[in-house]
Amino acid sequence: MATIIPVASFDYVVFGATGDLTRRKLLPALYYRFRDGQIPGSSRIIGASRSELSREEFRDRSREALREFIPPSHLDEAALASFLDHLYYVAVDALGTDGWDALKALLDERPDQIRPFYLATSPDLYGAICRNIERCGLVGEKTRVVLEKPIGKDLKSAKAINDAVGAVFPEGQIFRIDHYLGKETVQNLLALRFANTIFERLWNADVIDHVQITVGETVGVEGRGGYYDTSGALRDMVQNHLLQLLCLTAMESPLSLNADSVRDEKLKVLRALKPITPAEVQAVTVRGQYAAGAVAGRGVPSYQADLGGETTSRTETFVALKLEIRSARWAGVPFYLRTGKRLPSKHSEIVVQFRASPFSIFPDEAFGRDPNRLVIRLQPEEGMKLEVMTKDPGPGGMRLRPTDLDISFEETFKQRYPDAYERLLMDVVRGNQTLFMRRDEVEAAWEWADKLLQAWADRPEPPRPYAAGSWGPTAAIALIERDGRTWHEEIR
Repeated sequence: MATIIPVASFDYVVFGATGDLTRRKLLPALYYRFRDGQIPGSSRIIGASRSELSREEFRDRSREALREFIPPSHLDEAALASFLDHLYYVAVDALGTDGWDALKALLDERPDQIRPFYLATSPDLYGAICRNIERCGLVGEKTRVVLEKPIGKDLKSAKAINDAVGAVFPEGQIFRIDHYLGKETVQNLLALRFANTIFERLWNADVIDHVQITVGETVGVEGRGGYYDTSGALRDMVQNHLLQLLCLTAMESPLSLNADSVRDEKLKVLRALKPITPAEVQAVTVRGQYAAGAVAGRGVPSYQADLGGETTSRTETFVALKLEIRSARWAGVPFYLRTGKRLPSKHSEIVVQFRASPFSIFPDEAFGRDPNRLVIRLQPEEGMKLEVMTKDPGPGGMRLRPTDLDISFEETFKQRYPDAYERLLMDVVRGNQTLFMRRDEVEAAWEWADKLLQAWADRPEPPRPYAAGSWGPTAAIALIERDGRTWHEEIR
């Protein structure tokens, strides 16, 4: 069993407490950390939202959410009852003044507590909430503010949000969350690279042929059509999740695990990304939009039908990209990224394909496929797999086949691994910003994304249709196969 190190006592204030993110992710994460003894009994979790609810009604809603999103085998009734006793609720108008005096009175009961404010709301409310927090005198050395993505919809709006929040909180107290960075596998990527000489010395253009990053979703817009249709896959997934995974894969060794050392190296990768020009956009990018099809044997409607079928949307639900990093380590190594909705599986992975040996003593017919591929799985089952070539057992000559050196973290270490939100919520309390994005990172990612959005606007064409349940438009297959490569689509 892993050692559970308790955090200091806190008052966690969650704005948007009746919303989907709180019900699906935040409350279950906080319950698990409480059940496992990481949250001190003196801590409080304070829900804040516009809804006029009593404390008991909020607890009842929270109980229902926990029973819905936590497996019954993980729900300890005594722990659940005790956890619910630590929940409080205040009805607050984020844009106005109603309810703020009640929130201040509740927090002033224990002024020495660590005080994180989690903004699980629309980003256009971030500035107003922070100004009200300041107006009520609730900002201090032990205060933190957590911002959910998206931080804006382009560089201009991201800067406006950062300016508004930064006018109240210093950068060291702002935690911009990307839950992908809290996954065990993502952190193990740092250990794999920088704690194992065998990999770090091979982690360059001399040995690596290309890198693939895939984040696939089986769901459609799921009631988020209003938001998603003004966003699309590039803004919703590529600008944050996929670029962060690319940064951790491609960055140089930081001087230490200090938060700013790690984030300095990620920033260098973002600044080294080659911009995609209008002349290149058709050759190195693919935009797609799901049509009707079947996922997991169930018929599902098209994106247009999910929106209500009243408009003809040109918003992309799928993106595939071929990117270049302008650095000595990665010169000539393409990074292929793809993400989409209504794909065959919920499937996130980083694939590092090593180069074939320049000379082989084995006859061509001995090979089953190219050797040496490292697959880093983020979901559905976190782990790593290294494919190496071995001799096929038995007589009859030298025949080679790929064999997997496979690590499933949960199976190997015989324990449940905390969800990403569990780790990140506790890191906020600790004040550890290593797995959170700094302002200049967010803005550098938007600066690159804005150029691609402009390149698409300069060469407008509708997104390519793809059947729900497929791996995207056929053009995405051509994007990589014309380079003599292929997407990794083995589903564990």
